[in-house]
Amino acid sequence: MNIFIHEWKAYRKSTVIWSLSLILIVVLFMSFYPSFSKDAADFTKIMEGYPEAIRNALGVNLGSFFTILGFYCFPLTFITLCGAIQAMNLGTSIVSKEVLEKTADFLLTKPVTRTAIVTSKLLAAFSSIVTTNILYFAAASLMVFQVKTENFSFKLFIMLSLTIFFVQLIFLALGFMMSVSIPKIKSVLTISLGTVFAFYFLGMLSGSAASEEVKRYISPFKYFDTAYIMKNSSYEASFLFVGAVIIIVAIIASYFIYAKKDIHTV
Repeated sequence: MNIFIHEWKAYRKSTVIWSLSLILIVVLFMSFYPSFSKDAADFTKIMEGYPEAIRNALGVNLGSFFTILGFYCFPLTFITLCGAIQAMNLGTSIVSKEVLEKTADFLLTKPVTRTAIVTSKLLAAFSSIVTTNILYFAAASLMVFQVKTENFSFKLFIMLSLTIFFVQLIFLALGFMMSVSIPKIKSVLTISLGTVFAFYFLGMLSGSAASEEVKRYISPFKYFDTAYIMKNSSYEASFLFVGAVIIIVAIIASYFIYAKKDIHTV
């Protein structure tokens, strides 16, 4: 419990910064919605000039773009990207920061098992993500209700917003596995940004059409198709399953590797 509290306190500042960043993005983008909805015809012509692949990558579906939820999908793409960076950064730093800060030897001399140490750290990182999502969701809900020009399904809004959390869980698990697998990470941020942007661009290269469905499994950013969610009021089961498998396998593998790993100390 002491380790969890210590880690949670260490994450407080970054949690606040990331939460405010995500809130700022959604407030900024959604404040434009009334203007977009009034001039829907003109903006539709502009958006039609962009290739379909670009529109899909940006979460723009012309069929619903000028509804409040359709417009919300646009900033959601960037918000999810930022959330993934936060989660990857947290996951990658779970173990590696002890090596970087040369505190691993001190920590491992405490009368607690490696499993307990890693569990406390992982729970603290998870709590940081949960807190970010709660603060973001509260602010996004208020903003959407402020700018809406028609009624909308709040259930769909919740489902769309939860995709941020689901993607974050995947990257937290991946970052955790990298943290225990790579002997010495010199820069957590470099690894985090490199990994997240690599998956993001892979996702941009894969379409959302049925013929491209196999390619979508490559990037977690493509696991939650906003157009599908809005049309069917559900997530795609196969991608939910794959995401859950990635999380479970990555976490189990991380525990196993860390239990057997030689920890570099001072």
